[in-house]
Amino acid sequence: MYRSRLVWLVLAIPLSVAAGAHAADRPARPNVVLLLVDDLGWQDLKCYDIDEPSPMETPNLDAFATRGVMFWQAYSPAPVCSPSRAAILSGLHPARGEMTSVAGGDPPCPASPHAPIIAPYNTARMPTARFTLAEALKQEGYATGHSGKWHIARNHYDFPNPFDHGFDVSCHDRGVQVPMKPDRLTGFATHDKDDPFRLDANGFPTDAPQTAALDFLRMNKDRPFFLYYATWLVHAPIVMRSEPLLRKYERKLGVTLTEEHATSWTQPGQTNPFYCAMVEQLDYYMGQIFEFLEATPDPRWPGHMLADNTFVIFTSDNGGMEGTSAEIYTDNAPLDRGKISLHEGGTRVPLIIAGPGIPRNVQTQVMANGLDIYPTILSLIGATPPPNKQFDGSDLAPLLTTDPTDPSLVKDAAGKPRDTLFWHFPHSENSSAIRVGDHKLFRRYRDTSWTSAVYRLTDSGSGRPRRADIEERHDLAAESPELRDRLDARLSALIEASGGRRPHGNPNARRPLPHRHEAPTILAHERTGRQLRIGYRRNGADLAAADIIYSPNGGREWLRLPAEIRDEATVTAELPPDATHYFINLIDTNNFLVIDPPVDRRTLEQKGLTFSDLAHRAGSP
Repeated sequence: MYRSRLVWLVLAIPLSVAAGAHAADRPARPNVVLLLVDDLGWQDLKCYDIDEPSPMETPNLDAFATRGVMFWQAYSPAPVCSPSRAAILSGLHPARGEMTSVAGGDPPCPASPHAPIIAPYNTARMPTARFTLAEALKQEGYATGHSGKWHIARNHYDFPNPFDHGFDVSCHDRGVQVPMKPDRLTGFATHDKDDPFRLDANGFPTDAPQTAALDFLRMNKDRPFFLYYATWLVHAPIVMRSEPLLRKYERKLGVTLTEEHATSWTQPGQTNPFYCAMVEQLDYYMGQIFEFLEATPDPRWPGHMLADNTFVIFTSDNGGMEGTSAEIYTDNAPLDRGKISLHEGGTRVPLIIAGPGIPRNVQTQVMANGLDIYPTILSLIGATPPPNKQFDGSDLAPLLTTDPTDPSLVKDAAGKPRDTLFWHFPHSENSSAIRVGDHKLFRRYRDTSWTSAVYRLTDSGSGRPRRADIEERHDLAAESPELRDRLDARLSALIEASGGRRPHGNPNARRPLPHRHEAPTILAHERTGRQLRIGYRRNGADLAAADIIYSPNGGREWLRLPAEIRDEATVTAELPPDATHYFINLIDTNNFLVIDPPVDRRTLEQKGLTFSDLAHRAGSP
C-alpha cells in the first residue's frame, strides 16, 4: 500500500542569505503551531533512538527534526499531565501555580488515620486570573484555536475551559482515543462512509481532533493564527482502530495476538504492537499538519507557503507512560522510570522547534523546559510581554536564532546563563528534583524528612556535555556530601521562593515521628457571619501557616484561603460569600499539619462519606 509521506528538504542555503531575501516583505505576525503530545516517551521516536533501536516508525517527525532544532535535554514542567499543561500555557512553575498533580482540589488529608505523610493542597484548575499564552496572542491579533485534550480543570473539560483562557474555538472530542467495544481486537474501523473512524486512503482512521486542527488552519490561514493542538495520542486506552496497521506491527515485532491480548500485554520492552501502531498513527497525523503548512500558499505573503512564516513546536506533556504489570506500553530505557516519576524517564521529553529564522538540521544539548515555550513564542513573534507577567521559564529565541548549541544564550531571570531547572511533585511519588549543570539531585519525602540521591547525568569537562549517567544508577551522595547538601539547599530555596509546600507530617502517625508532639491543638472555633476565629494551643512549635480549605459548591471542589495568624493562640479568616463547607488547616514550623474536623481517605471510603459530610458547614451560624 502506498503512503504519501512528507519529506522535508534541508536546503544548503546560508541562513543569513535566506533570511535577508525575505525579511523585508514577511508579514509582521508569524503563525504559531504548538503540538503537545500526551505521554510520548523520549525513546518512542526514531530520531531520538540511542542504544536499543525503537521498532516504531516515525518518518514525518524524523524529517521534521531536520527542519529545525532538536533538543536532546528537554524536560516537561511536571511528570504528569495537568500541571505540565497549566505551566506551558501560563508560564508559571507548577509549584507557583499550586497545580502540582492531576485531579486536585480535595482537602489535604492522610491516606489513613495514622499514615505518616499528608500531601499538600493541590488546586484542581488553572484560575482565569492567569494570563495565558492564548490570551497574550489574542491580544496581538491572532486567531486562537485549541483541539484535543484540555485537562486543566478537575474534570477534563470543566470550568475554566479553553474559551475562558483565550481560545476562540475548541474541539474537545477524544477521537480515536476512546475504548474499542467490546474489546480492542474487535470493531476495527472500516471504509464505510458512515463509520465515524472510517479509514482514509492510506489505511489510517479518522480522528476528530486531527480533523478539527486541520479545519482551524484552513479557516484562519488568511490571518495570524495560533493553534494549540493537544492530541490525545498516545495516552491510554492502548487501542488501534486500523487493523492493517496493527497487523503490521504484529509481524514486525514477531508476536502473535491472541484473545488474552484483547485486554492485556505483559511482554516487557517496546514490544506492544497496539502502542507501536499508535505512535506511527501519531506520526501520520503530525505529517498531515506539516504537509498542510508546506503545501498551502500563504494569503498574507504571496509567493510563499504557510510554513515559511509559521513557528512549529513539537513536544510531550511528560515522559512516556511505561504502563502497569497488566499492560506494558513502552520502555524509556536507558532512562529510568516513566510518567509519574521525577526520574529522567518521567520528565525528559522530545522537543523540536522550527520556523523562520531558525537554522535547520541542528541538534543541541542545551537544557530546555516546557516553561520556556510561552516567553519564547512571544519573543519569536516580536510581542511585548504582558506587564507584570511572571515567567518561570526562559526565552529560547536568542538561542534558536543565533547559535542553538550555545547554552550561554539562555538567560535566567537575573540575566545570567541558566544552568538550573527544578521540579516539585509532592504527590504519588512524594518527590522533588533539581538539575544544576551536569548534576541532578532526586529527593524523596518520607514524612517531615527526606532522603536525597545525586547523579551526574552528563560530563561537560571537555566543554560540551557528553553522556554520563542518564540511567541514574550511580548515587554520588555518599561520596560527595558537600555537592548533595549544596543541591539540596538550592532545591529547598527554589521550592520556597515559588510558594511550593513539601508533604506534611501527620501528628497522628503510628510511628513516632520527631517533634510530632509539638504540633498545635485546635481548641475551638467560632463564626460570626463570615468571620472565623480559631483558638489553638501551642505544644512547643510555632505556626508557620494557616489555611481555610473551603468549597464554593457543596463539595464539588475545594479551594485554599490563607488565614491570618494573629498571635500565639488565635487564627482568623473571612469566609468567601459563596463558601458552603470548610476545613481548618494549621501547619507548624516542623511541617506537621493539623486538620479540623479530622479527615482521612480510608474512613471516607469505608463509611461511604464525602469530604462535605465531615466538613464544617458555612450556613447560618
